[in-house]
Amino acid sequence: MILTNCAACAAPLAHDAPRCVRCKTRYCNSTCQHDHWRRGHKQICKKIHRAGNAEQYNADKKYKEAVKVAVEACAEDTKGQKCYICLEAVHSRTGEGLVRGCACGDRDDVSSPELGVAHVSCLAEQAKILVAEAEENKLKDEMNERWGRWDTCGLCEHQYHGVVRCALGWACWKTYLDQAEADAYKINAMTHLANGLSDAGCHEERLGVLKAQLTWSRTDERGLMTMKSNLAGCYERLGCHAEALAIRRIEYVRGAEIYGNSHEQTFNYALGFTTSLRASGQKCRGDSTTTSRHG
Repeated sequence: MILTNCAACAAPLAHDAPRCVRCKTRYCNSTCQHDHWRRGHKQICKKIHRAGNAEQYNADKKYKEAVKVAVEACAEDTKGQKCYICLEAVHSRTGEGLVRGCACGDRDDVSSPELGVAHVSCLAEQAKILVAEAEENKLKDEMNERWGRWDTCGLCEHQYHGVVRCALGWACWKTYLDQAEADAYKINAMTHLANGLSDAGCHEERLGVLKAQLTWSRTDERGLMTMKSNLAGCYERLGCHAEALAIRRIEYVRGAEIYGNSHEQTFNYALGFTTSLRASGQKCRGDSTTTSRHG
């Protein structure tokens, strides 16, 4: 679940927090739930329920907001052009405009100025179909490549960036959020959303996604360590150095146990731990000696 805060007071929620019976909006206790009902939830509860309940309603809303931001950011670059997928300037169903967030426009061999210009919804539908085809035909060897279409252009093979990648992240999440809690599709969708939010500089929202992903994932210990490393990095971006340091410390100790002291990955964990120590204002052993030696 991405909605990890109380809808009334924004406090962090426990896994078994109370929910609205109809729309599944979550609260930290019944007091907050009753207060939120009086402050306006009564008027929109049925609407949220009809939209697929709280998580889907939130994802759809965030997706539309992200698409709007992406279209506005790309307006100058896509002026007078058409989507290379549906060949329309304005999407006939959604009414959305165009985006360009890959490297197609930078290529010297581009024969058409519209190469790489598309609607976010067209890119999302294309990715969804490719993943579904791979699953239906049991194309396990192609699955990773097809999942890559959620954040990588199929023409220039460069990742989308900035607000375009963020919009596609929300598109991916709203597509797979109704999967079982530990389903690989759901965890993958969280990864795409977290990466998109990071690319757009939305680190507070990304933090909530990373926490949720860590809670629901059933990957092996190495996979969990990667997730925790991403979480530490997000804390660092937000200036929460104490929280980041606590993760980096455990990461380094456990990494040495798994990989051995001389392994490259252990060195990377040690580097992250040292960097986090200094960012938090603490010193590791020998730090003052090293500083004096190098002036």
